[in-house]
Amino acid sequence: MAIRFSKLFALLEERGFSSTYWLRQNGVHPATVNKLKKNERVNTDTINLLCQLLDCQPGDIMEYVPDAEG
Repeated sequence: MAIRFSKLFALLEERGFSSTYWLRQNGVHPATVNKLKKNERVNTDTINLLCQLLDCQPGDIMEYVPDAEG
C-alpha cells in the first residue's frame, strides 16, 4: 500500500485526542477508522471530513510512500 495515514494519528496525538474515540465521536465510521489504521483505501469524502474536522490539508494527514521495488 502506497498511502500511509501515520501523519493523521501523529496529528491527533499532538493535539491531545484519543484517535479512535475522537474519530468515532466526530462521525467517522468505526470501519473507516480501522481502514485508516491499516493504511487501506478510504474515499475522498473521508479525507474531506478529516480535513474539515482538523482544519488541515490532505498532506497533513497522509503521505505517499512508494512501494519497494522487488
